[in-house]
Amino acid sequence: MPPETPSPAVEIPVRVVPVMRPIAWVHAGMRDFGLDRGPSLMHGLMVVLGGWIVSLLALKWWPLLPGAFSGFVLVGPILCTGLYEISRRRESGEKAGFAHVFAAWRRGTKPLVWMGLGLAFAGTAWVLISALLVAVFVKAPITGADSFVRYIVLSEGSNLYLVWVMAGGFGASLVFAMTVVSAPLLLDRDTDLGTALWASIRAVGANPVAMGVWATIIMVLTAASMATAMIGFLFTIPVIGHATWHAYRDTVDASSLPERE
Repeated sequence: MPPETPSPAVEIPVRVVPVMRPIAWVHAGMRDFGLDRGPSLMHGLMVVLGGWIVSLLALKWWPLLPGAFSGFVLVGPILCTGLYEISRRRESGEKAGFAHVFAAWRRGTKPLVWMGLGLAFAGTAWVLISALLVAVFVKAPITGADSFVRYIVLSEGSNLYLVWVMAGGFGASLVFAMTVVSAPLLLDRDTDLGTALWASIRAVGANPVAMGVWATIIMVLTAASMATAMIGFLFTIPVIGHATWHAYRDTVDASSLPERE
């Protein structure tokens, strides 16, 4: 008998949304945050503490600081898993508590873990790439805040900042496209990682301007949070996480897939 032809992968339908739809996602995220402040603030607090730890470690090796900050942000989609669960339950008219947040991982353990490992690898790789760029472009020793600002931030005597921004922008765009809605999709529906990543890429492709607006909002909130010595993450992470759930629900039609139990 001839070998069986493998069934094609499921291609989840995606929707086109208005260009300024991300503003509605932010408003919905703020609403969900207000309804479940305790579990939501816990996520923000974890990111604040994580940011402080990363900063303290990076300050011992100044060339790692740019990559450490931006690499830490890359794992954001997986850190917000509990926030997606809160919004999912609120959408169904249920209340959500800490127990639901802690149980959220169990529904999508394997694909979410693989995504988390992939994001951790991407973040680590970016830290190393950033350190390599500093080593190539900066010949003067980086011994403190003054030399860091002079030779890295202001890129005195080199094109480090331009190259770093171009390389980081390219990598961040790829990660954003693959993860902008794939994490909440994996939490919500019983599907594999590849299908979820492809659905996320297609959602971005169908809504390039709207997703550009959403990416800009995330970058502005992230920059503002870092400018407050990470304290701002206490509030911005819950809003971004809840808003991401609504971005997923608006741009992806996963109704044909079974719910993940």
